[in-house]
Formats: sequence, structure tokens, C-alpha cells
Amino acid sequence: MPGSTYSFAFNDVMGLEGDQGVCTSDIINAMKGHVKEGYKFNPVSALSQDDSYWYNESPSLEDQVHCLVTVVDANKIAIMKDETVKKLREIRLAASDLGIPQVVVVTKVDMLCPLVKEDVKRVYKCKFLKEKMEQFSAKVGIPVSFILPVKNYHDEIDLQNDMDELLLKALRQIVDFADDYVMSLP
Repeated sequence: MPGSTYSFAFNDVMGLEGDQGVCTSDIINAMKGHVKEGYKFNPVSALSQDDSYWYNESPSLEDQVHCLVTVVDANKIAIMKDETVKKLREIRLAASDLGIPQVVVVTKVDMLCPLVKEDVKRVYKCKFLKEKMEQFSAKVGIPVSFILPVKNYHDEIDLQNDMDELLLKALRQIVDFADDYVMSLP
């Protein structure tokens, strides 16, 4: 509800790349709330329902994911391996089946586009960046309007309002999607 406070938790997992990445079934179980806090994702072996210590048989609403956020380095979109794309699509489709909203945060956009590096306010005017976002959209199947570009803090000493504005827009959209999801539940 507008004006309410939100409990916000980030669940960060290792990447999906190659045989060192997290198992897609573990991500899907985490979205459903079946993975207990503190579980160490194993790239070789997925969590089993038989593991009563780490598998949450009866997840509450608080245990479940309310918005799936995928973070992608803008420089990696063009060179993303087919195996990684396949995992992303599988996770996205599972989230869709569960009704979970999804967004993609594309980081390091300033490293991809000289115009954005010069002035972050040009992020939505950079044709090259737009092409990369459309390319990612086509690969994974998420609409471009749900792909949110941000510039990382890496060599700035002080806070930058224009950078913060992109980050806060992304965060606001994530919170709004999660709120809409929770409000739509029976």
C-alpha cells in the first residue's frame, strides 16, 4: 500500500555461467520459498526435498520471492553463452508460471556507451545501449520496458544525483512490481 513500509530482502546468488554457476532448480526452489536462509548453493548438486535441514517444506509468503531481479553486466550481453541464456530463460519461464514479476538491471552502461560515460542523463538516448537491451530482450524473452539501465559507482568520490536517479528508478520499479504481486495474491 502506498505510504506503507516494506520489508526488503536481497537474495544474491552466484552467477549462472558454466558448470560453476548455481543450478536453475535451486533458483526456482528459492523463488518458491523452499530454500532456507544460509543455504550454500552448490553448482554440482541441487537442493533436494529430502534435505530436511535446508529444504523448507512449507514456505510462508515472507519466504517467497515477490520480484525476480536479474543483474547483467552491459558488456557481457553480446558474449553471453547459449548455456547461460538457456538457464535465464528457464528461470524466467518458471517465474512467469508462478506469476512473479521480473526485471533485469543492466549495470555498467557507461562502460558500453561513451555518450553515457560523458553524461549519464543520455542513458535512454544511446542507440548502442538500446540495441544491446533489445538483443538481451530477444535472447531471454523479457520485454525491453522491464530492462533497467544503471551506472555503477566505481571511481566517483561523491554521490552523483544523476546516477542515483537511475538506481532509485530501478529500485522503485522493483518495489512497485513486488507490491503489485503481493496485492494480487488471494
